[in-house]
Amino acid sequence: MRRPVVIGSAFVVVALAVSVGAYVYMRTAMHGFSARAEPSSTERMLATYARATAMPSSAKTMKNPVQGSPEVLHESMAHFADHCSVCHANNGTGNTMFGNGLYPKPPDLRLARTQDLTDGEIFYIVENGIRMSGMPAFGGSDSSEDSWKLVYFIRHLPRLTPTEETQMESLNPKTPEEAQEDREEEQFLNGGEPSAKTPTMDHMKGHKQ
Repeated sequence: MRRPVVIGSAFVVVALAVSVGAYVYMRTAMHGFSARAEPSSTERMLATYARATAMPSSAKTMKNPVQGSPEVLHESMAHFADHCSVCHANNGTGNTMFGNGLYPKPPDLRLARTQDLTDGEIFYIVENGIRMSGMPAFGGSDSSEDSWKLVYFIRHLPRLTPTEETQMESLNPKTPEEAQEDREEEQFLNGGEPSAKTPTMDHMKGHKQ
């Protein structure tokens, strides 16, 4: 009697998977593959489930070995501004040119979806990324300390002050045109003659964060 029950259960599971797949396909077919679209509630649920199940249980119990201090906060803030802000924004909202163009879009790191994760889970995501998303893996042989410091800063994001956000703007990566403009401004302030702007400068200003 057990064999028919097992076969019947397997059939139900397969049928459910096919139904979910057909539903997702039909939703995609109706709305296309544009990265501008917002993920449906079903996609968000499946993505959250996939993220949770793909993470090893050992990661969830890892403790942050970095002790918080003003120096660690400043260092991790500078690291985030230089490496992460292009997609996540300085304040963690994800409201940037690149962030808004991703699918799925970066989560607001200040909210419960991220803040409710354990330190080990956040560390694992920083180190290993998330497949089929815009989140790359930043792990390496000597990256763990920097990643743990980023965990400390991500925890700080809900309390980020306007002054800290302004400080981060000066630490954001610059395009070659922006760097050249800064050099020309410094040269002018030191008494030098300003050079003519390159045609691309005004165009690139529209893409600043």
